Amino acid sequence: MSEITVENAVDGKLGLGDLRMDPAALAHQAAVAEQGGNPQLAENFLRAAELATIDDEDVMGLYEALRPHRSTAEELEQLRTSLIDRGAPRCAALVEQAAAAYARRGLLR
Repeated sequence: MSEITVENAVDGKLGLGDLRMDPAALAHQAAVAEQGGNPQLAENFLRAAELATIDDEDVMGLYEALRPHRSTAEELEQLRTSLIDRGAPRCAALVEQAAAAYARRGLLR
């Protein structure tokens, strides 16, 4: 943490890996949110903890796939399965919920 300074940022000595959130820190924040009576925020932190273990490019692909009219039901199911395989069941459940909502509202490709 002592290397994370404005000077190092300006000098280009910091990369995205230096600023990435640690899954354990996000899980701790989830516990705090749960104890504070905010289960929705806790769930968001737990999904973020799962995403913190996935490459940035793949996370951006996930966001792109979840935009309306960008994916078919089959593509979203493949995405859901890949998230389960990567140890991200909460994110997989979110994709499953989105696929169902998109099907109901005509937002699938």
